[in-house]
Amino acid sequence: QTSQDIRTILKTRFGYDDFRPLQAEVIRAALGGQDCFALMPTGAGKSICYQLPALAMDGLTIVVSPLIALMKDQVDALKSNGVSAAFLNSAQSWDEQNAVRKSAFEKRLDLLYVAPERIPQAAFRHFLEAVDVSLIAVDEAHCISEWGHEFRPEYRNLKTLRALKPAAPVMALTATATERAREDIVRQLELREPRVFVASFDRPNLRYSVLPDRNRNEFLDKWLSDHPNESAIIYRGSRAGADETAERLADVGVSALPYHAGLDERTRTRNQERFVRDEARVIAATVAFGMGIDKPNVRLVMHYETPSSVERYYQESGRAGRDGLEADCVMFHGPRERDRAAYFIERMEDGALRAAAERNLDAITAYCQTASCRREALLAHFGERYAADGCDNCDNCLADTFDATIIAQKILSAVIRTGGRYGATYIAQVLRGSDSAQIRQRGHETLSVFGIVDDFSEAAIKELAASMSARGMLAVGSDYPTLSATAKGREFLRLRESVWLPVPTKSAPRIRGASAPSSTSDPASDYDAALFEKLRALRSRLASELGVPPYVIFGDRPLREMCHNFPQSPASLLAINGVGQRKLEDYGAAFLEIIADYARENGGIPDKTPSAASPSAAIPRATEPRRRSTRRYDKTLPLADLGLPVREIAERLSLRETTVAGHVENLIASNALRDPSPYLPERGRLDQIIAAIEAVGDARLKPIYLHLDEAFDYEEIRFARAYYRARNSGGGDG
Repeated sequence: QTSQDIRTILKTRFGYDDFRPLQAEVIRAALGGQDCFALMPTGAGKSICYQLPALAMDGLTIVVSPLIALMKDQVDALKSNGVSAAFLNSAQSWDEQNAVRKSAFEKRLDLLYVAPERIPQAAFRHFLEAVDVSLIAVDEAHCISEWGHEFRPEYRNLKTLRALKPAAPVMALTATATERAREDIVRQLELREPRVFVASFDRPNLRYSVLPDRNRNEFLDKWLSDHPNESAIIYRGSRAGADETAERLADVGVSALPYHAGLDERTRTRNQERFVRDEARVIAATVAFGMGIDKPNVRLVMHYETPSSVERYYQESGRAGRDGLEADCVMFHGPRERDRAAYFIERMEDGALRAAAERNLDAITAYCQTASCRREALLAHFGERYAADGCDNCDNCLADTFDATIIAQKILSAVIRTGGRYGATYIAQVLRGSDSAQIRQRGHETLSVFGIVDDFSEAAIKELAASMSARGMLAVGSDYPTLSATAKGREFLRLRESVWLPVPTKSAPRIRGASAPSSTSDPASDYDAALFEKLRALRSRLASELGVPPYVIFGDRPLREMCHNFPQSPASLLAINGVGQRKLEDYGAAFLEIIADYARENGGIPDKTPSAASPSAAIPRATEPRRRSTRRYDKTLPLADLGLPVREIAERLSLRETTVAGHVENLIASNALRDPSPYLPERGRLDQIIAAIEAVGDARLKPIYLHLDEAFDYEEIRFARAYYRARNSGGGDG
């Protein structure tokens, strides 16, 4: 098969104009008869890697998948694209299974999905010996490794497939596997000189946030209110928690269902189906839910409690935004959660398991406490370096920060001088000089820290203390929420280090805005919301009539592109990414009718679809390089372009000077300012700072400051560093 051949299959059968990263390479390896291992994140399109070769090869492709509950949906999706597919599982009758086997014998099947439990059965082995198998694909391959986080003993039976069909290449696919697990997968499946493909773990459409372990329900209620009709997965640490969340949401009118091992299998399957088919907005679940869930339009994955490992968090949060559109991944974390987890780990009898759990706890805690880019930290855990200077799409990168060195020193000093025995409210009252009977009774009004803060409210001090706890500078008691200084906090005081913290605010954390078209050039973001609702209603009706999930008809991305381009002919509709020949034939007329009527009712909106002959030329892809956004600095940018002083901009916008300084720093670094010179030191001083940066690196300000013998202030260094980064990113003028 030539590159053009597989691209033709991609468009005519699956409706896509371009391959995602590594898909074409994996497909060519399989077509060349090579074993391969593909590590690709959720949403990267792993299934195309074996589904497309199945159409290009003569024999049957066997897909081993643990997802019995989703096999029917996956097969329905393939059939909607004109692919002959079936499954064999224990939920079928004997007659249904016989009909599938007969289709395979008669070479009328392209793909056959089976569960790993079926492999050792004698009847299935006899069946395999009698059919021509061209490819064996093992999905969720991390389940075969004891080093994986979801080891399943039944996966160890899969090596027998190699003995039964030695000529068929084997493809192993997974979204999460450490280096050790990867090596184990290759060994357990007995892959022969496999081609190894490792895609980037980055999911640029996901916005990562870690919030203090409080006000969870308030956050969730606001998100659901701000994002009407959008789907969410809420992970709870217990069955009772999943039930409680589902019941609470149902009581306030949100369609929510529980999912956990305490429910009977029929109820679990029904609840999952209702969620996948958009009949329920929210599923509140334990970790029993979701491996490989094929629902592309989940817009929020919220972890009510901190998960047990970074690997688990990456996989579970990765169930958001599988269609490449924007989604929120929110985790709640606090020191008391870590203490509870440590309590149970200490009681593990198996030393190896206990050591592994401790490593996992340390890693997830470090992720939660980092003050730097979440995406960078997440990718680093999997051995990948994030090239950009911040992702502009996590809570840390989006936060308005300020130099909190002085107030952090005061909070830590107050915690230490009061003996580390009081909570944040009491510490704030001491710092604010409250005329409290408790404070007088304990003699704390005589402390040097009493009344030394007048520029932060009590609520702001408590919020800053929470930020310091998240960064490991303060510890919170496990039985009572008392604050104590950690070794890291004491080191901060001793070395007189600087620290930047989020500006305290009582508003909600920075998450995506309410559902509405934005002003970007991506047609999947800049779309007509009213038409989208009409097309979504049509999609739901068709899906209900056919008994399939809505995404089997069309996903949200092709619908949004239709609502951007207003295709009004079959050729134009076929040019939409995600519309293939079979779907055009089955559903095209119904969608074109609604689009044409809407266009006519709204003054004759023209068909803006790019030419069907070269649709990819004008439709931006989710895989294009991301550009740093400056949208959150929209008000600062025009004033900074005038060269106004930071103080004046802050006064005009009613912002803190430190917040505006942070905006200006980012505008300089992203080359957004026409002329950054009003904010830079004079040339001689600038050259000295740049020389210092080149000597000690640009990762932290403190080493630069010390290298310059403390002769420059931090704002000078910040702006000079931003200029240095812009100049060295290829976008500056030197």
